[in-house]
Amino acid sequence: MNFLNVILGALAALSCGLALWQWRVARKFPLHQKIGDNNFAPAVSILKPIKGCDATTRESLQSWLQQNYAGPVEILFGVADENDPASAIVRDLLAEYPNARLVVCHNLIGANAKVAKLAQLEKLAQHDLIIACDADVRVPADFLANFVAPLRDEKIALVNCFYRLANPTTTAMRWEAVAVNADFWSQVLQSIALKPFDFALGATILVRRQALAEIGNFATLADCLADDYQLGNRVAKNGGGIALCPIVVECWDAPTGWRAVWSHQLRWARTIRVCQPLPYFFSIVSNASLWPLLWLTVSFAATKTFCAPLTAILFLLVRIVVAQSLQRRFTPERKLVSPAWLVPVKDLLGAAIWLNAFAGNTVEWRGRKLKLRRDGTLILEAGGH
Repeated sequence: MNFLNVILGALAALSCGLALWQWRVARKFPLHQKIGDNNFAPAVSILKPIKGCDATTRESLQSWLQQNYAGPVEILFGVADENDPASAIVRDLLAEYPNARLVVCHNLIGANAKVAKLAQLEKLAQHDLIIACDADVRVPADFLANFVAPLRDEKIALVNCFYRLANPTTTAMRWEAVAVNADFWSQVLQSIALKPFDFALGATILVRRQALAEIGNFATLADCLADDYQLGNRVAKNGGGIALCPIVVECWDAPTGWRAVWSHQLRWARTIRVCQPLPYFFSIVSNASLWPLLWLTVSFAATKTFCAPLTAILFLLVRIVVAQSLQRRFTPERKLVSPAWLVPVKDLLGAAIWLNAFAGNTVEWRGRKLKLRRDGTLILEAGGH
């Protein structure tokens, strides 16, 4: 029992140290910092695959049409079915914004329907800078001017940005918001503090057409689950530089419950497991609530003093304070910051998700059941649709 107590104490201390390091690298990043000179405004083609809609869709799409940007912009909205309910919203917007176009993408090839649409939209794009973004992403009016700014450096081939959950309206969504608005962005910064940026973040990606062509265009990613990771990784391996824009975009979703959020987190976990198996395996070490809580439980039985239990509680409090600090910095509206008690809940459920990530190769994505191969590509499971 004493040996177990020592091991758990060491893991608790290590996870606390990693949390503090994560906080430190996040504090150093110039988050939300905008450019002062917006004269650099090259022509941009925005590709936006869409499927379905909810009460937030119109405003999210419209935010891209209302950009204060000096350069030429075209926007291509792609749907697989002209009767998709999102098509009516787009057609209504087209009457007001002539630089946009609705494209019906027939005969999609590939298990990843989003990328299959991007592959078709890419062929129609007129400009040499391509932005691929999700339908639920909403941006500020000066986003494009800031997003293209890193391309002043000709060595930069791809630009990313962070994204936050902007409307966590249910307890399940607030739980997931801890993962995104506190942990994900700071873990990305922790990762690139150790090695050069060699992946992309999928909500919104800007890539030079030449760099995209050199890796085989979007068509080569049409069977990949982690198309964003693969895009960035292949561009980086091909010698292209990757930059991180400090502006944060917003993801707006309809209210969802625990089952949908769990499914989304499990898909995300299995995606990371396939992309980076060894780092993902060891990521459990950084669970800064799991190890202090386990140590707290064991130390009561293993020791006759309160030193170990009190230290475990201190480590747990550090984790909660760090997560709340990261959320407040990432999310300007305090009412959107998830309550402190959800931080350890997120970590404990995260440990269960980590374990489940190794227990299967099936993911659910927009109502479809897909099987994940070892190389990160997808196949439609029998009975999926």
